[in-house]
Amino acid sequence: MKIEHLGAKNCVTGSCHLVQTCPGSDSGVNILVDCGKAYGNDPELAFDRFPVSPRDIDYLFLTHAHIDHIGRVPDLIDAGFQGEIICTHATKALLIPMLHDALSFTDKSDKQVQRLEKTIDELSWGFEYNKVFALKKGINVKFGNAGHILGSCFIRFSFPQEPAGDYTVIFSGDLGCTDTPILPDPDQPDACDLLVLESTYGDRNHTGRKNRIDALNKMFHKAMDDKGIVYIPAFSLGRTQELIYELDRIGTKIPVFIDSPLGLEITKMYSALDSFWDKEAKALKTKGDHPIDFKNLYSVERFREHKKLLNFKGPAIIIAGSGMCTGGRILDHLECGLDDPKNDIFFVGYQAKGTLGRRLVDKKVQVKAGLHTLTGYSAHADQSMLVNWVKSMPEPPGEIRLVHGEAKAMQALSELLNNVRKHGY
Repeated sequence: MKIEHLGAKNCVTGSCHLVQTCPGSDSGVNILVDCGKAYGNDPELAFDRFPVSPRDIDYLFLTHAHIDHIGRVPDLIDAGFQGEIICTHATKALLIPMLHDALSFTDKSDKQVQRLEKTIDELSWGFEYNKVFALKKGINVKFGNAGHILGSCFIRFSFPQEPAGDYTVIFSGDLGCTDTPILPDPDQPDACDLLVLESTYGDRNHTGRKNRIDALNKMFHKAMDDKGIVYIPAFSLGRTQELIYELDRIGTKIPVFIDSPLGLEITKMYSALDSFWDKEAKALKTKGDHPIDFKNLYSVERFREHKKLLNFKGPAIIIAGSGMCTGGRILDHLECGLDDPKNDIFFVGYQAKGTLGRRLVDKKVQVKAGLHTLTGYSAHADQSMLVNWVKSMPEPPGEIRLVHGEAKAMQALSELLNNVRKHGY
């Protein structure tokens, strides 16, 4: 068996991993785990350089519906993929809306987009968490809840190997934080021979949930005092809903605008997928307090409404995509507002190298507005959470491969995990 990391091997975006049970043989099974779009300076391997042709890939497993994990699925199909697409039920529900938005930024015609969406829908299947299901050649698979966004999962494969018995591999996907609004905490993983583990924040720890709510409160009061605008670049899927939830919890009195058509659509879908919420969110809804809706929350759907919002004087909070400022309506807002010292921009997620968001965070772009980073809003587990997740296994994995991280984060996490394995759990 051979496992190759075709994307996000030494960076954070463009996740793509290939499993070949019998490399070079027609009797083997070829499995792709994620097929994501790379951002900024992160590399993206052309399909004609894949070790196997897309038409020879039997299964595509998707760990969740963020574009850096699913964004190249349409192109994979155009390149000849005809296998099965397998994910959780919630990811299946989110897949087409996320890809439809991404395809709107390509040169594909409406007819081509419709054809691709129809094909993806026909090829994809949703499965439950924590239930074992069988693939061909005796391979078994189980999804665990990764707690990153609704529908996110880590995947445990069990490959039959005679006479030694099964060889087990876990792909962590993107692991979420504990105590994240709306989402249950990540499930405890089973033991495995090989763990392929993300390392986005392998070199740092986030502020706690209470601290991040306090930071939101300060932001809210500063905007009121300055009568300025707080801009929050946010991913449409996951981060936007989390921010709505906590802005409601602190009783925000100033207007909050969601200036993202996709963010609004995904928020409606999050409401419909309430069976996947955590106990806290379900309890709020039962009491009549909808966790992702409140009085001062406004939707900005049409482009003319967006243009009018650009002239809004504040105080206000504007949440818009894209999360790394690589495109979308947030760019218009930043162009209008970053030269005003009354305004602030809050980064609440990872900013990949080469993106405008990263240049702003690194202060390589001169602006007059305040720049702030709230790591407590990351949807990725921090160093302690990653280590504790590994330590929650019944026994240490035989091997750990770190992916989905920059060199510094990988090195720090590797040293820590090696120390934990050396001295035991």
